[in-house]
Amino acid sequence: MLYTKKIIIFLIVIIMITFLIECSNDKDNDDIEWELVWQDNFDGIAGESPDSTKWNYDIGTDWGNAQLEYDTDRPENISMDGQGNLVITARKESYQGCAYTSARIITDGLFEQTYGRFEARMQMPWGAGLWPAFWLLGADIANVGWPQCGEIDIMEYRGQEVSLIHGTIHGPGYSGSGGISQSYELEAGRFDTGFHVFAVEWGEDYLRWYVDDELYHSLSSDDIPGDWVYDHSHFIILNLAVGGHYVGWPNASTVFPQNMIVDYVRVYKEEL
Repeated sequence: MLYTKKIIIFLIVIIMITFLIECSNDKDNDDIEWELVWQDNFDGIAGESPDSTKWNYDIGTDWGNAQLEYDTDRPENISMDGQGNLVITARKESYQGCAYTSARIITDGLFEQTYGRFEARMQMPWGAGLWPAFWLLGADIANVGWPQCGEIDIMEYRGQEVSLIHGTIHGPGYSGSGGISQSYELEAGRFDTGFHVFAVEWGEDYLRWYVDDELYHSLSSDDIPGDWVYDHSHFIILNLAVGGHYVGWPNASTVFPQNMIVDYVRVYKEEL
């Protein structure tokens, strides 16, 4: 009888310790203070191009995903709307040998950061074959290549799945269709009918994804089947692709033009 009581007491102690550890981890996450270090609120006049001190353009087509659009720097494809938003517009038109145009902007060479909170407030387009994304790419890609550089997809969306978004990482041993991913589905509503805030919080050994500050995906370095390649600076990419292996292809129901609307992009670092 005494032996049984000791076992029960031991189990109670283990449960209490586990509970305290979990509470401590939650508290650590909740208690992080973030300091704003970089932002773009897209407050330019209608038709104005993105701030060239903050964004560069990727101009061209097929970035390795069988995309159909030609990405340009034209105001027809990317400009301010005069209401505090950046609008990336996918159009169905013949241009440079492609059947569609759109835009893709990056902070490579202008801004990069290791760790912190990266967030954007955005409204999605809709329609089969549309593939908007907000993501981070390792700044050492020119030296080590992809996926060794690391890729953090803060938000990806298939235009035919209007209530669903995805957060994913790609690295050596878990890239392409093998990326480690989780989805978030709106209980009501669609991502193309209003703005939502998409964010990732990135630390030395963790990544956490949020929609409107609701945590839906969390990974640590222990969860990764290959190398944890998120220990160096990454730059930001915003783009609206048309077609590709991930999303499929436009069809007769896909209406053009379609807009990806970005209210702001903000980057924070942890206050020490």
